[in-house]
Amino acid sequence: MTQSQPHDHLATVQQFLQQLQDAICKTLEQADGAAQFVEDAWQRPEGGGGKSRVLTAGKVFEQAGVNYSHVFGANMPASATAHRPELAGRSFNACGVSLVIHPNNPYVPTTHANVRFFIAEKDGETPVWWFGGGFDLTPYYPFEEDVVHWHQTAKTAVDPFGSEYYPDYKKWCDEYFYLKHRNETRGVGGLFFDDLNAPGFEQSFALMQAVGEAFIPAYLPIIEKRKATPYGDKERQFQLYRRGRYVEFNLVYDRGTLFGLQSGGRTESILMSMPPLVRWQYGFEPEQDSPEAILYERYLKPQDWLKLND
Repeated sequence: MTQSQPHDHLATVQQFLQQLQDAICKTLEQADGAAQFVEDAWQRPEGGGGKSRVLTAGKVFEQAGVNYSHVFGANMPASATAHRPELAGRSFNACGVSLVIHPNNPYVPTTHANVRFFIAEKDGETPVWWFGGGFDLTPYYPFEEDVVHWHQTAKTAVDPFGSEYYPDYKKWCDEYFYLKHRNETRGVGGLFFDDLNAPGFEQSFALMQAVGEAFIPAYLPIIEKRKATPYGDKERQFQLYRRGRYVEFNLVYDRGTLFGLQSGGRTESILMSMPPLVRWQYGFEPEQDSPEAILYERYLKPQDWLKLND
């Protein structure tokens, strides 16, 4: 595909994204075993709309949201042009699937995934298009084998496209999901990529599909292993405290949240990523050698998790 024909493939990308939303929702409903997703279709006055699906008060998931959206407009929002100022003043088409899952059990990690496609256009100039996405894991009580499985699944998904993709996208993820004011990563990372178009449309789209389709194989085994682990109020309170970091990142740093709000997206759908319950505690310090301390000391620092398998 040439960069002058991105609209020729927009419908194909949208079809994949909606099928991905369906597949992920079905799998999560089966994993929960009690609650179901409720769909809320919405329209954006400036152009486009989407389907928000949210599962609440489940047996496994306290809240899970899986959103599909396709929005378009006359001007790229500032959040989308901040790192690519040459795109300012262009019209845009953007479609994607974004999800955030907040489980009940503190031993099951919170997780986020997103895959997206952008087109930016201006009269008299060649359209610019790109793919982005990734997935990351935010455990509260981590298990090393789960983190290794998560990263191995990520590596397996992108290795067919080139050996450089996993280390590059892992590093990007570690750097992106980093809370500078806390001097810690949001979790144990995964994959993050943006501005992908250099391999051409077919390869770029295939890589985005591979990442989207790898999410369930990465996350489902962790759910099944940990969802029945006994826990008490101490673990629950620590989970709620650590969820505060999720809120801080999404409201301070996340480009997707800013893009949605700046583009006039649906606020309820954009803030679906927020945990249903959360707490902050002034001056919290974990007890020395406790499981909570191990999270900080061992897991909230970028590292090569797959060397553990060597």
